[in-house]
Amino acid sequence: MKKRAILSVSDKTGIVDFARELIGLGFEVLSTGGTAKALTDAGLAVTNVSDVTGFPECLDGRVKTLHPMIHAGILAMRSNPEHMEQLEKLGVTPIDVVAINLYPFKQTILKPDVTLEDAIENIDIGGPTMIRAAAKNWQDVSVIVDPSDYQKVIEEYKQSGTVSKETRFRLAGKVFEHTAQYDAMINTYLRAQRGETQMPDAFTMTFEKVQDMRYGENPHQAAAFYREIGNRSNTLAAAQQLHGKELSYNNINDANGALDVLKEFGSEQPTAVGVKHANPCGVGVGETIYEAYMKAYESDPVSIFGGIVALNRPVDKQTAEELAKIFLEIIIAPDFDADALEILEKKKNIRLLKLPDLAKPNTPDMLDMKKVAGGLLVQQLDTELLHEEDIRCVTKRQPTEEEMKQLMFVWKVVKHVKSNGIALAKDNMTVGIGPGQTNRITALELAIKYGGDKVKGSVMGSDAFFPFSDCVEAAQKAGITAIIQPGGSIRDEDSIKAADEAGIAMLFTGMRHFKH
Repeated sequence: MKKRAILSVSDKTGIVDFARELIGLGFEVLSTGGTAKALTDAGLAVTNVSDVTGFPECLDGRVKTLHPMIHAGILAMRSNPEHMEQLEKLGVTPIDVVAINLYPFKQTILKPDVTLEDAIENIDIGGPTMIRAAAKNWQDVSVIVDPSDYQKVIEEYKQSGTVSKETRFRLAGKVFEHTAQYDAMINTYLRAQRGETQMPDAFTMTFEKVQDMRYGENPHQAAAFYREIGNRSNTLAAAQQLHGKELSYNNINDANGALDVLKEFGSEQPTAVGVKHANPCGVGVGETIYEAYMKAYESDPVSIFGGIVALNRPVDKQTAEELAKIFLEIIIAPDFDADALEILEKKKNIRLLKLPDLAKPNTPDMLDMKKVAGGLLVQQLDTELLHEEDIRCVTKRQPTEEEMKQLMFVWKVVKHVKSNGIALAKDNMTVGIGPGQTNRITALELAIKYGGDKVKGSVMGSDAFFPFSDCVEAAQKAGITAIIQPGGSIRDEDSIKAADEAGIAMLFTGMRHFKH
């Protein structure tokens, strides 16, 4: 019996050559619509699916292949005599090869002016049905959704007159991976169109691989970087690498942390952020990006070495000269001046990332996910800072205008310090940061130690409330003049009393920012 293939693809890469090879191997090729036209225009003999089904395409092409003459040919098990008898009785020819890729739903929804109607029209129906049917019957049918597999199928047919069981099984697996991603994209898009932000009972998302990595957090761990599908021009996944070796797992994690801090400051004032091990180690705001970077550097010259720097202004020559003086893993900025690139590209290993929209804020629909053994924790991103109407001064002394300015600065920073987190700031720069301690007083002591002489006259931010008055007492000894914290401890009055006795102004925000 003559072998039969059905070809119907949106991505027509390699399809003409594939069809020509199949015809040369004695296949009858069935096709539809644009694929049939591409093949006939190339001078190939093609049988239209309508000629097989005896039923014309209808509903603007929505119905073409949904017919027993096609699906029986795909699903019939060759080893089942009853199936084969029924095919003969019904006049159905088995289909041995199915090469289909689906309507370009992803490409459609990524268009800036896409309408819901356009998106819906690009949801494929017949394609997924056929490839799932072929994958289910993988013992007898070779199903191809990826043009890179065409050559492998042709080679095996030429060598042995069939496709090996191992290859057919692998191809079937790719189908279900393909359709799962396709349906997840549709679900995610429609959920966003409905404006749903609550956590669904069944959670599905899909990502596409950006790169494999040499290793993960440690050399014995395999790793890869995947990108969320969608228009996220302000995320690391959209950055253009201008120079340097491939990003590592830790590079990406740390650079993401740097962007998160930078976004708190927007683009109104030149701002520089230094990050080490996903924690801010220096943040500065200045009149120029050079001044901002120097403040960030001077915040902690030791920790910033080997770290990541994010800037919300293009890197100029003066700033590049300073950046080049120390070892940095990554510099990420909206752009780099030509003379700045010339300076920085002399450093072989530094990664330079260009991200024009890096200061654009994140939105709550950009979910925060943390994999745990046997499950997944999902939450909205922490995109809020505070509610101005909830801020209250709980001490007798009110903050001065300058203290208030510095308290708002430090609150933006401490939000992104791993809990228990403390940050100290003055003159629009951090002077000490104490991240990730198992108790708050140790975090403060660490921040004071890092700050040294710069701590006197600074303000303090704490990501959560003080359980005891010890942090206020330590702040007094160090010369800290004002504090911002969420409040909410059953011992708040102890801390308020200690602040009043020390002459320290203290604000409660009513909003905590745990970051684990």
